[in-house]
Amino acid sequence: MRKKRVLLFSEGFGTGHTGAAYALAEGIRLLSPDVQCRVIELGKFLNPTVAPWILSAYRKTVSSQPKLVGMMYKTQYDKSLSRLTRAALHRVFYTRAKKVIEQLKPDLIICSHPIPAAVIARLKQQGLDVPLYTLITDYDAHASWVNPEADRYLVSTSRVKSILTGRGVSPELVTVTGIPVHPKFWERSNKTLLRKELGLADIPTVLIMGGGWGLMFGRDVMDSLTARMDEIQLIFCMGSNDKLVARMRSTPLLNHPNVKILGYSSEINKLMDVSDLLITKPGGMTCTEGQAKGIPMLFYSAIPGQEEKNCQYFVELGLAEELNSRVVDKWFSLLLREYKGIEEQRRRRLALERQQPHNCASAVLQLLGKTAEVTADMRTARAQGRTEEAVYVTP
Repeated sequence: MRKKRVLLFSEGFGTGHTGAAYALAEGIRLLSPDVQCRVIELGKFLNPTVAPWILSAYRKTVSSQPKLVGMMYKTQYDKSLSRLTRAALHRVFYTRAKKVIEQLKPDLIICSHPIPAAVIARLKQQGLDVPLYTLITDYDAHASWVNPEADRYLVSTSRVKSILTGRGVSPELVTVTGIPVHPKFWERSNKTLLRKELGLADIPTVLIMGGGWGLMFGRDVMDSLTARMDEIQLIFCMGSNDKLVARMRSTPLLNHPNVKILGYSSEINKLMDVSDLLITKPGGMTCTEGQAKGIPMLFYSAIPGQEEKNCQYFVELGLAEELNSRVVDKWFSLLLREYKGIEEQRRRRLALERQQPHNCASAVLQLLGKTAEVTADMRTARAQGRTEEAVYVTP
């Protein structure tokens, strides 16, 4: 009997979208090894010449003009992708994407970014008979995620479900699964032994993640971070920004035994285990990984738009605070005065954590057995014109 095949499409705008796709694929593999999964960043795979230029331009815009990015997000918040955008996607991706799908013959396509979701939606509009699931990887839902051809939406919270239903998506098509994180983030390690394994001191430790693109701190925050290096260990994890790593390693202020400066790491789960506080940008994936590890978080430099919404969600839950020098001073004092209390609070938080490690994968596998039924229902709905309003109805 032929094995079921799941094709996951993402894009490289940040690391969270693709990270969620790989996490979901791993969860599916663990629960059902007979289901084959493949993750593809659509732009890089189909157009390796143009895609890096687009990603580079996006990074520069986010870094240099965050207010512009925020304004665009907010002004387009209730609008689906424009006809011009869809036409451009059609020209660049549709034909090639169709050939890939015909070659791989998936039983289900899951998209963790709006662009491939729009691409597959257009192909379904033209006759592609494969269910499309959209995995929303933040704690908000921009209208660009919505396509009337989508057979299912997998979302982080009931609030995101409400946003989608407010845009005309049928509640039956939205499943609250949480954002999938790799199963290793649900594992628990002995902090003392792991610090010894990684060559770290067994003292209060702060993990500072620069995101995939680097670190953006003011001088006052950096002064607060480095003021207690003799007592608090700092691990800077700067992702793929090799130039920043080299510059930081050559900075005299950071030349200290209790300061570790890392580039890209595949062991973020271990670094979270050995750390007592996480300082990071509020990307949907990193926030969810931190939540799974039960680590308190401080957020900096939220990109206006979805990261602001992520920040708001976790701050309201009491799992995070927004970063400034005063907050750093407060938390560093707590780590030194009430270290055992913070550890106990983290243990209680982990004990109360209700989200299960494979919620999203379980939902996909359950739905995968019903894809024929779901697709038939969607065909009926479309024939009656009931799903077209999803693109135009706003809250």
